[in-house]
Amino acid sequence: MTEHSAISPPGRSGGRAARRAARAAPLADHLRPIRPGMQGGAYRPLSDTDMAQIHSAALDALERIGLADAPPSGVAYLTAAGAIEGDDGRIRFPRALVEDTIARANRSITLCSRNGANDLELWGNRVHYGTAGAAVHMVDVDGRHYRESTVQDLHDAAHIVDVLDNVHFCQRPMVCRDIFDNFEMDINSIYATTCGTTKHIGTSFTDPAYVAPAIEMLHMIAGGEDKWRERPFVSNSNCFVVPPMKFATESCLVMEECIKHGMPVLLLSAGMSGATAPSTIAGAIVQAVAECLAGLVYVNAIKPGATAVFGTWPFDLDLRTGAMTGGSGEQALLTAGCAQMHKFYDLPGGAAAGIADSKMPDMQAGWEQMCSNVMAGLSGLNMVYEAAGMHASLLGFCHESLILSDDLIGQAMRCVRGIEVNEETLAVDQIASVCMGGPGHYLGTDETLSRMQSDNVYPALGNRMSPKEWVEMEKPDLLVGATARKEAILATRAEARFPADLDAEIRAKFNIHLPA
Repeated sequence: MTEHSAISPPGRSGGRAARRAARAAPLADHLRPIRPGMQGGAYRPLSDTDMAQIHSAALDALERIGLADAPPSGVAYLTAAGAIEGDDGRIRFPRALVEDTIARANRSITLCSRNGANDLELWGNRVHYGTAGAAVHMVDVDGRHYRESTVQDLHDAAHIVDVLDNVHFCQRPMVCRDIFDNFEMDINSIYATTCGTTKHIGTSFTDPAYVAPAIEMLHMIAGGEDKWRERPFVSNSNCFVVPPMKFATESCLVMEECIKHGMPVLLLSAGMSGATAPSTIAGAIVQAVAECLAGLVYVNAIKPGATAVFGTWPFDLDLRTGAMTGGSGEQALLTAGCAQMHKFYDLPGGAAAGIADSKMPDMQAGWEQMCSNVMAGLSGLNMVYEAAGMHASLLGFCHESLILSDDLIGQAMRCVRGIEVNEETLAVDQIASVCMGGPGHYLGTDETLSRMQSDNVYPALGNRMSPKEWVEMEKPDLLVGATARKEAILATRAEARFPADLDAEIRAKFNIHLPA
């Protein structure tokens, strides 16, 4: 039944317009059926014994195999903390060192928004969805083709994220392919996203020397170094390892710089099962956990209790072709299993979900994005990265798909919320009043009307019309509706844009490519 076909009870028709207007108005936060940070954790593909075995295997790998290619500074930090440098140059981690680090690590962190309205509280099973990735193409749904992504596309993505209720953070989803200097690309990536949204931003750096100038710009945006350090609203997505079991030397130096400047770090291990990680789901999780535990020791050797997200991101491969399969059931299980290991350690964690292998926002994309997004949320993953807008196994990003993902994630979050069972929701008194002398249905009852917004999530673009209504409404198309909303959002100036004097100050110091 849709709103258009609902039965109007006698005596209520005069207020229908008013009731529709009330339902269209934004709900107070305490009445919303879904909200950032809801508790997941109901789905547990791994038993307690499974998790203990994965933990033991990861410790064995760290102690027996260790990681290669740490930079000299990393070797110094790690060996000072108790790691052992072997004759083969590999850094090995005694079990006691790893377990002591886990016990001391920061397990309750907040990733700040710029305006304080959308902070992400990461602990327990609190779930947040957002963008991520480094796509090199934009998906043009109208022409059904791919083109290179630009700094304007990146800003527009952040601008769209800023107005979407169910996309809670904006890690850079694409690369600015129109900026050829790596330093300018890193600076402009931060500028384009921070002036697009006040939600928490994630970014990366191509060289450790680029961190300090970027931090200088962030001090300007924050209003000073003290304000930045108090509420850092940008984090570093750091691929500190090159799987299998090697440190990424340059990225480790970037990580050291970010920690010194008070920037939160996502410790990102992204092995490919069957290629750079074991082909089994359990084995891929073991390696990702081992690598991230090594990263955790590294971070805490630099600064005990530093803000770090445990980023186990193993990806699945189609073993017939070697192609990445981000939208597979195996990928969904990998992510859910990693989320459970985060809970095993009681550490704030993130992983990838919501990726479509499909090249366009079509039915295949829908099932691929929904499957892993739901499983990630149900498993209690704190940070669900790449949850919106990603296509072609992370090679393409789509603004329309980002908008449609707001509806999709809304339904996923409703699954995360689960079923409340109490005296009111069991509804025996309501059943009695309807069945014994009542109207014989629940349409329009006070109980139904009072809970229709607090219990149910309604799509903004997805339609629930009957075929007859669909024809009468001129057969609305989902992608046409998403494009229209995109154009409406981008026709307005982003609320996150900087004041004119600050913008001029930034532009005088840095070569900003985005038009003023």
